Amino acid sequence: MSAETVAVEPDPHVKDRAPGDEPETVGSISKGVRSYLLGLGLAVLLTAASFWTVLGHGIYRPGVPVAVLVLAIAQMGIHLIFFLHITTAPDNTNNVLALAFGTLIVSLVVFGTLWIMATMNHNMMPPSHLLQMHPP
Repeated sequence: MSAETVAVEPDPHVKDRAPGDEPETVGSISKGVRSYLLGLGLAVLLTAASFWTVLGHGIYRPGVPVAVLVLAIAQMGIHLIFFLHITTAPDNTNNVLALAFGTLIVSLVVFGTLWIMATMNHNMMPPSHLLQMHPP
């Protein structure tokens, strides 16, 4: 019998990894735990800052909604980076595109809803005219 060698082709999907799925190395678990704890600390800090902004008197009252909005966007960034592991690394291109598409859809829904509500409010008949109408 002749011994035949079978050439094994490398799997093209070997480099595909889920976000945050790092190869096992020494200390990788402690590095991951540290990352999650840092994210948790920053999230708690931003939450406390939001409560201080609303309940405290350190910010000019008309500027409070803008400050809360900025803190909310920062909070979303912390969650995306530390908990969902969405980064701009070459292996996360699809995740960034999915995030951008989701942001586009949410923006369209929010701004479309605001536009429809403003248009409906403008086109509604005033209540004084409704009282003067006679039924047919």
